[in-house]
Amino acid sequence: MRDLVLAGIVFGSLPFVLKRPFWGVLLLAWLGYMNPHRLCYGFMLEMPVVQIVAIATLVGMLMSKEAKRLVWSREMTLLVVFVAWMGLTTTQALYQELAIIQYVKVLKIQILTAMTLLMLTSREKVRAFVWVIVLSLGYYGIKGGLFTIAHGGVYRVQGPFGTFIGGNNELALAMTMTIPLMRYLQLEARGKWVRLGLLAGMALTAISAVGSQSRGALVALAATGLLFWLKSRNKVWSGLLIVALVAVVADLMPASWYERMDTIKTYDSDASALGRINAWWMAWNMARDRFFGGGFESFLAPSFQRYAPVPHDVHDSHSIYFQMMGHHGFVGLGIFLALLAMTWWKCGIVIRLAKKNESVRWAGNLAAMLQVSLTAYMVGGAFLGLGYFDYLYHLIALVVVTYDLARRALQAQGAGAPSAAQPAAAAAQPQAAAQQAGAAQPAAATPPVGALRQRPG
Repeated sequence: MRDLVLAGIVFGSLPFVLKRPFWGVLLLAWLGYMNPHRLCYGFMLEMPVVQIVAIATLVGMLMSKEAKRLVWSREMTLLVVFVAWMGLTTTQALYQELAIIQYVKVLKIQILTAMTLLMLTSREKVRAFVWVIVLSLGYYGIKGGLFTIAHGGVYRVQGPFGTFIGGNNELALAMTMTIPLMRYLQLEARGKWVRLGLLAGMALTAISAVGSQSRGALVALAATGLLFWLKSRNKVWSGLLIVALVAVVADLMPASWYERMDTIKTYDSDASALGRINAWWMAWNMARDRFFGGGFESFLAPSFQRYAPVPHDVHDSHSIYFQMMGHHGFVGLGIFLALLAMTWWKCGIVIRLAKKNESVRWAGNLAAMLQVSLTAYMVGGAFLGLGYFDYLYHLIALVVVTYDLARRALQAQGAGAPSAAQPAAAAAQPQAAAQQAGAAQPAAATPPVGALRQRPG
């Protein structure tokens, strides 16, 4: 029955996707994050639904007159460079056949990201896309939170098998990254019950992340909670809510959970932690020896025998940073870090723009929560090999689009405001120059968009 319902939704939506490809982007996000086909038991379990919907969406984009806009920025340029560098390292990979398979998967993720970027042309579409992410991952957050409460935290919360979020650690990080997006929707919501529902969703998702018994997720949650508090407008009220949630979780979780979390302090005697450190040393040594790194899928036994301090202790990368270092060398790691830093900085620019104009307050709220979500990824990702997780690249696309929409809105209000492609110096030209050009106007009429003098996007 579950298979039939899902098949009806997916295949019944295809005609509408051809006409309105943005619906296809939303459908792809739902399939990519919730993975409903992996919750089936029949013919839909292995059905390539993402590929089918992606093809329909691409055809719709080529045929439909629905609005599309390519938002180009330094972040997107660097992402293209990063994908090209990964292609170059694939040609030099230690295990080339495996590396090519993985590189094709990464290319598919980036193509879907580009399709999403093209279709996010308005504030309403951005909000709809965020809603789909929240509902998709919030399903596991709310379900996992209730499961943790019902069983007293004895069992781990797991994700759907065979997906990016299949393991308890991966699911916990994805849920932690989603909590800030829930907060953004709560800030924008008008209905009382919607706001209360999102508040309950945030609490249950946090409990679910703790119930995963992931040590990395606990660290990410702590960083997320601190940044939440720092960015909150009412620090007393938000601080009380965080303390109350911590108290509930502390009382709920069993002794076995505390024993596992205590190994964070005693990592030097924990076999799992020592295995990760061994893998990190292997990545370091491999990157030092090979300029292009080992390529995709290089954390295998022969690599450990050659580069690891403990050759027989084979582990996955267990870190986005050492994953990039091992796979793509120090150059690849540098590009990846620069991409994260530039995205974070772009969020800050949007926040400053929003402070100067109430009409783009929504963009400031979203950018602030995207910063929190990126923090969760960067902190939790230090202990997980999720460097190619499509969630990160969707967040980058959201940051780029949000900045572009905010900039356009301010330009529309302040006629003649400089575009983001112009140098900062051009935006700061004195009023006298404008008068000489025949555009004389009093200084008081200068558009209130001073923040647009930031470095171009």
